[in-house]
Amino acid sequence: MIKALPSELTINVVASIIVSLLFLATGFLWGKYKERRRKFGRNLEEYDFYPFTVTRENFGEFSLKDFRLGMHYFLKNEDHTAARQLIFIGEQNNVRAQLEPTEQKVYAQLFEKYNGKTIADDTHEFLENYERIVRLIGKSFPNTGIEILLHNLADPAHSLITLENNATGRHLRDGTTNLLIDLKKRQLLNEEKLNYELNIGARKFKCTTIPIKRKEFGIVGVICINIGANYITEEVLQDRQRIE
Repeated sequence: MIKALPSELTINVVASIIVSLLFLATGFLWGKYKERRRKFGRNLEEYDFYPFTVTRENFGEFSLKDFRLGMHYFLKNEDHTAARQLIFIGEQNNVRAQLEPTEQKVYAQLFEKYNGKTIADDTHEFLENYERIVRLIGKSFPNTGIEILLHNLADPAHSLITLENNATGRHLRDGTTNLLIDLKKRQLLNEEKLNYELNIGARKFKCTTIPIKRKEFGIVGVICINIGANYITEEVLQDRQRIE
């Protein structure tokens, strides 16, 4: 029994070393995780002041009150990911025009602290491939009354960045109206696209809007396809060459 003691001692020492290494590895990984969270932060929806509320009709609605809370919080507490998401939502909802002059200065500080200008620049770069797709699709259906557009929702006041086969009289750098809110409503209802009819004078259009999502910021752009019903029935279907 006395001879077995050295081997038992060796086993205990090895076991202690293994347990210590496991604790050390766990502590190291936890430290790395916390460091990553500090560096990259959380998603904005993880905070209580996520600036969208749900109405009784189960639709999303921008909350200026919660936006203000987030704005002041991220000036004092750094979170690169959530703060930039907040800025993106603010720009989408033209928040500068809604804030009081003193709060506009606070927002300007937040915008500068988290390099807000690059958010729009990065989004435009993200949408470049979609610009090419819209152009190619548009050029595949010339003179058919099928209009296709691309909106960059990082700048809703001048969102229209690509336009092919103009049928509705829109112009590049035109803005959106309630498009973003409509899309957020559909998002809450788990609908992937927005279908609607548009009347411009006596002309009727069948319209489909397809949202473009970016992991960090949600909906950042949309592709709109507007089909002129009058043009197709009165012009295209009457011309055999166009059909063939």
